[in-house]
Amino acid sequence: MKIEKEAILKSLVEQLDLPDSAYEKAKKRYEDLGEWFNRDDSLLKNNEVHIFPQGSFLLGTALRPVNKEEEYDLDLACKLRSGVNNFTHTQKAIKELVGKELEAYRTARGIKENLASKHRCWRLEYHDSISFHLDIVPAIPADDIQKSMLFEAINKNGTSEFIADKASNSAMLITDDRDPNYNDIVSNWNISNPTGYGIWFTDRMNIFEGRALYEKALISEIPNYERKTPLQRCIQLLKRHRDIMFGDNESKPISIIITTLAAKAYSGETNIYTALNNILEKMPRLIYPRTPRVPNPVNPEEDFADRWEMPEYKHLKLEQNFNIWLQQAKLDFNVTTSITDPILLNENFNKKYSVSVGQEELNKNLGLVGMNIGSSNINKPKMHNIHDPARPWKI
Repeated sequence: MKIEKEAILKSLVEQLDLPDSAYEKAKKRYEDLGEWFNRDDSLLKNNEVHIFPQGSFLLGTALRPVNKEEEYDLDLACKLRSGVNNFTHTQKAIKELVGKELEAYRTARGIKENLASKHRCWRLEYHDSISFHLDIVPAIPADDIQKSMLFEAINKNGTSEFIADKASNSAMLITDDRDPNYNDIVSNWNISNPTGYGIWFTDRMNIFEGRALYEKALISEIPNYERKTPLQRCIQLLKRHRDIMFGDNESKPISIIITTLAAKAYSGETNIYTALNNILEKMPRLIYPRTPRVPNPVNPEEDFADRWEMPEYKHLKLEQNFNIWLQQAKLDFNVTTSITDPILLNENFNKKYSVSVGQEELNKNLGLVGMNIGSSNINKPKMHNIHDPARPWKI
């Protein structure tokens, strides 16, 4: 009996993926918000408000929660595209305008949880058939000078002119109540570019398909969650392994570093197994020895790993834990894909990835339907564990 390594990883990642219904529910929610902000009696009706997703929902790398009781986390941007800029309004004024409309929306939709103010966003708890908390970041467009500077930096960093142009044009300025100039009219707000990152990521995702198809995808706006490329699947596998290994501990590697390094390491492999092995092998070499250690590909001066060197985070040993996690991921995925008995494989799925698959369903996914499968003569794989790693986390 032979179980293909690719079939094992496909069976695993399909259990991690969000159902299309969750993506569709999320889409309806942010479209409903967009209609609310642009209604006739909105405070922002003249500001051409655009509500759109960012983060894993945009990239198609979101995961089912580890626990069924957990909420989905949907990150949104609320971009005021006209009528305001950083010379007419303070960050505080923009955030409060958005907050007033969100509070009115919460009341109108009968949402019980109070609107919560976070440093950069408003949080809205949305409970019905699928529970989400929506983190909504107020934003305004970056000006032409800022976009031009970003274009030069992105292009100089090795990204093509086509992608650099598309990415830099979507840059925006966001509110942050930790900014010393939060209450003042100033030009230097924090820059964010989730759409630009999505453009860069989609380009990396489509390496094996070619630029012509990518440009067509941009025009038709094919949702990334419908694509299911090996890169997206590898990131989902890596993030779930990280979540189980560290739990809620603050020392765990953050998703944006995993996503960025994986996307840089991806070479257009057409299957998950080969892509995952190559990504895990290349990721350490893509961390620069000097700052920025892991630069934002659409804002190269920003370092996604800046906390690794900050004194207030030294006790978390973030860089050390990242490297130990990479080593453990290599070992664990090697063990998982070496298991030759479907019963043991199911046990491994549950222990290492918190995934439970019905044995019949797993056998079907592995192409073992109709075979006489038992647990006798089981060839148990050799288990590996790193000794004395930095603590704490949950294995």
